[in-house]
Amino acid sequence: MELDVYKEWLGIPDGPRPPDHYTLLRLVQFEDNAEKVRNNYKKLNGHVRKYASGQYSVKSQALLNEIAKAMLCLTDPERKREYDETMGREFPEDAGATVPMERILAKQGHITRDQIKEAEEFADRRGLSMRDAVVQMKMVTQEIATQALAEELKLPYVDLGDMTPDEEVLDQTPKVLCSRNSLLPLFIDDNRLMVACADEPTHQCEDELRLRFGVPMRRVMATPTAVNAAIAKFYAPGLRDDAGSKPAAAKATKPPKAESKKGTTEKEAPAEAAKPAPAPVKSVRFKDLPPDQQAQRKQIGMILMMWAFIGGMVIDSFWLSPLLIKLKWSLLVPIGFLPSLPAITVIGLVVMFVLLIYWK
Repeated sequence: MELDVYKEWLGIPDGPRPPDHYTLLRLVQFEDNAEKVRNNYKKLNGHVRKYASGQYSVKSQALLNEIAKAMLCLTDPERKREYDETMGREFPEDAGATVPMERILAKQGHITRDQIKEAEEFADRRGLSMRDAVVQMKMVTQEIATQALAEELKLPYVDLGDMTPDEEVLDQTPKVLCSRNSLLPLFIDDNRLMVACADEPTHQCEDELRLRFGVPMRRVMATPTAVNAAIAKFYAPGLRDDAGSKPAAAKATKPPKAESKKGTTEKEAPAEAAKPAPAPVKSVRFKDLPPDQQAQRKQIGMILMMWAFIGGMVIDSFWLSPLLIKLKWSLLVPIGFLPSLPAITVIGLVVMFVLLIYWK
């Protein structure tokens, strides 16, 4: 007799198999508290992982994926509403206005109204998002801020430490795409590719994922730290061939060796010639960087321009000016507080590099 994992492992009585999401996660029907949904998921996830080794490893992984998909559905307001309606639930016509994450944090008691103003001013000065502002000011943790942002955007929040992505999905997604856009593909559920994101992905990124998998993507929120750690974990060196992370149809087969009349194989070309040319490294544009990296790059650019000016003045005062006077090149000698023509040229090149390349 086949093992009923729902009954034996989760204690779910006999009934429809697979059970609905609420029964699977041991919740009352139409539970709306996302935090309670996540807490039940964590408990069940830890319990099912006890069976992850040995003869039940395949069944346990399938059940882990099933409860993960149920959790993501019930913590996603849009998908939860669709799911509840299929179960006969009726909703009022007005869905309610979007609440900014700072007001959500204030309502939860994490920050005060005065701190909201401070965070808004800090975000404007540094060019940061509100989430990054409250985290950098140490008002809340990155996890609490991301959960509030997910509630504002009406998206589910996921703890990647409890999640095991589908290996086939990872194999078809290059590491460079994940790193550049701070995202990690999880699995395909309900004809959508579930993707854990630290920030909103670009349209170009969404289009590329849609072309690779043939289904639209659905974003779930995760902290930037968790996304980066998961990318490092699941794309560790030697774990998967990142150069071959392409749709299966695009992979070419190796041609057979040509045989000579004597039945022996001809000499193959040198190994170096068989290797494909390395793909050109694409530089990441400034606007595509995460907010914290944009702020860091702005600070570095300001420091470069400042030191270019200071360095030009110091070189003028202690070395270049005496040399120009000695050579009687009076037109190049600095006047007053103005640097010399060579120093102005160097400063101008540094400023142009920062404005037109480093910040572009």
